[in-house]
Amino acid sequence: MARNLAKSMEGHPAGGLPVLVYNRTVSKSEALLEKLGPNLIKIAESPEDLVLESDIIFTNLANDEVVKSVYTQFHKALKDSPPAKLKIFVETSTIYPVLAGELDTLLSEIPHARLVACPVFGLPAAADKAELICVMSGDYRSKKEVAYLLVPGVGRKVYDLGGNIEKAPTFKLIGNSLILGAMEVLAESFTLAEKSGIGHELAFDLLKDLFPAPSLISHAERMLNDRFDGTQGFSIDGGIKDASHIRRLTGELNSPMPVIDTAHQHMLTARALHLSQARLGKARYKVLDWGALIAGSRTAAGLDGLDSGKHSKVVEEEEE
Repeated sequence: MARNLAKSMEGHPAGGLPVLVYNRTVSKSEALLEKLGPNLIKIAESPEDLVLESDIIFTNLANDEVVKSVYTQFHKALKDSPPAKLKIFVETSTIYPVLAGELDTLLSEIPHARLVACPVFGLPAAADKAELICVMSGDYRSKKEVAYLLVPGVGRKVYDLGGNIEKAPTFKLIGNSLILGAMEVLAESFTLAEKSGIGHELAFDLLKDLFPAPSLISHAERMLNDRFDGTQGFSIDGGIKDASHIRRLTGELNSPMPVIDTAHQHMLTARALHLSQARLGKARYKVLDWGALIAGSRTAAGLDGLDSGKHSKVVEEEEE
């Protein structure tokens, strides 16, 4: 996202200055600087430097605790050095809706500060191709300015959820429930195909004929080939966090989603298997992808959770 934003700013009317980047893992910022050069990228030394030097601040962070921590740092820095002109904060992480309201209240203490909740949909491959779907809520003028920066430079479409800052994070959880629920059904169907002796390869071919949706097929391919590298997809920790948020939301609104309850349990099973392998030095991946939730269905069916190669020839024997 940062790379595409920086490249798109070259020809943008508001361009001319490099994009200031900060990452807790400094090597990631340095790699981006090396790739794009100092005309497009400048590295901030700290979150405080980032917020003081920038007019529009995009954040994309791992979980609610980190988001709250970083925005607390922003708040302190701006309290000490109040801005003289507008600063727009664009929070793109997947967070619980209430937190967006808390951040908005926090930033309202700072003159000229505005918050836009802007979670995004799309795997890393979609981010790489600037094909993300952006969801926005908050101050209208700020949303309009941010939308011109994001489309088409970073994403392909914007959903505007209105002025209530909590609506975009809520919609993000609804969208993730669609994705996660579909993944759970895929996992269970593939497992059944294996146990029946038909095999998940044939089930995958049928999926492509019945539901030729690129995102669904991408998740299915990961399950089919045990490609559970979380650095190339979405981490199991992130998936468990999102499922927990969805379950909390369904509880508060009395709107049950049992498929998400099951997916949450299956991701916990997958993570437990992976941690067990890691302790024995046998883990294939350092970070597990959330598509590994299929391990829950496989384990329950008596199959190997993370290695389909061990049950690729399961055939149901006929009774004599």
